[in-house]
Amino acid sequence: MGIELTALHWVYLIFIIAIIGVMVMRRDTTLVCLIGIFILGLVATSSVVTALTGVFNSLIYAITQLLSTIFVISVIVAMSRVMMKTGISDVMIRPFAKLIKNSTTAYWVIGIVMMIISWFFWPSPAVALLGVVLLPVALRVGLPALGVAMAMNLFGHGIALSGDYIIQGAPTLTAQAAGIPVSEVMRASVPLVIVMGVVTTIVAFYFLKRDMKNGTLKVTDEELLSAETGKGDQTDALSPKAKTFFALLIPILLILDVVGMLVFHLQGGDATSLIGGTVIFILAAISLSAHHNKGLEKITSYLIEGLQFGFKVFGPVIPIAAFFYMGDAGFAAVFGHVLPAHSEGIVNDLGNALAQSVPVNKEVAAGTLTVVGAVTGLDGSGFSGISLAGSVAHLFAAAIGNGISTLTALGQIAAIWVGGGTLVPWALIPAAAICNVDAFELARRNLVPVIIGLIATTIVAMFLI
Repeated sequence: MGIELTALHWVYLIFIIAIIGVMVMRRDTTLVCLIGIFILGLVATSSVVTALTGVFNSLIYAITQLLSTIFVISVIVAMSRVMMKTGISDVMIRPFAKLIKNSTTAYWVIGIVMMIISWFFWPSPAVALLGVVLLPVALRVGLPALGVAMAMNLFGHGIALSGDYIIQGAPTLTAQAAGIPVSEVMRASVPLVIVMGVVTTIVAFYFLKRDMKNGTLKVTDEELLSAETGKGDQTDALSPKAKTFFALLIPILLILDVVGMLVFHLQGGDATSLIGGTVIFILAAISLSAHHNKGLEKITSYLIEGLQFGFKVFGPVIPIAAFFYMGDAGFAAVFGHVLPAHSEGIVNDLGNALAQSVPVNKEVAAGTLTVVGAVTGLDGSGFSGISLAGSVAHLFAAAIGNGISTLTALGQIAAIWVGGGTLVPWALIPAAAICNVDAFELARRNLVPVIIGLIATTIVAMFLI
């Protein structure tokens, strides 16, 4: 039985609505979140000083929760930088080029390889690793640059990032906001990620082949010339044998990490730490081999590049995560035990009140989570709003009595497919830049397939709740 809602609950709810509104207008949510935390603290403690210190402490709490995710992505990006500069990435990807015989195999091979690499390296570095090598191959067999960008985008920033089964950054964020174990979100996301991925990529491929057949989309001489000359700045510090050695060693070590996760039942932070530790030593080994006397300094240089990337990506996430952590355990950690007696946390209380006052069912819940996830993705990050998706999933699950893991996974998938780099033009820049295509045209190409995929995934989720 739920408790009577207080001013604290209404303030939290009002700020959730305000944050969604700001996201719809494609404006930054940081100030709204910080004001929300301040007012929550002020209402709960009646102390301006406590509310002000609570704003700062909430950011510290959020960073503490997110730090392992930020760091593992940073070191993976750092490793990808040294792999590109030494040419190891070329050696790793070159065997897949032999499988590309025509435009059809180009689309599916590039997409599947992109998905696999993105699971281990994250999509933005994977685009750089893959695009430079396979783009010229795809163009030569007749797949236009826009088709290459679509394949890398949908399989990498879509399928791989929305599941994020190896690095586990996305499910960690949503699971923390929903108050459930990471393993539950990952398990629930598997059928939804499969449905979303299969439907979207097949629909996108159909439209791509249709336009290639009627001549509205084709490979141009300018695309071929641009791809052949855009190899980037690489160093020849490593011998061909050394490049081959590292190209074999890196996937072997990462696969052993995955085996270790399964054998030792490592998930969430433990799995992230295993990947991160392995990557740091790979980075160090390549740097020392490639740069010799300057190797020690280069290790630090690459780590700085990676950390700059990590904090740039997660900078907008920290304030919004801080606010949504206030809906659950974060509130007591920051402001102490000042919630009303018998309260189960602000989000749980709102969910119980919703269940008692409004007829909420699984169909309404699933549809709402897809919309909320998509709206939070409009800022172009995909990650900054998934804490909101987890929090809303918690609320609806409390109202209908079950389905929290499926609803959380659904919100995560919608947020990342929209904002992680498949629909929002400014999030498409990595793939668009590598393939030298217009980001807005790429977004338009992705729009209908992604919407059809989201509709199909939402329907499937209704039956799984």
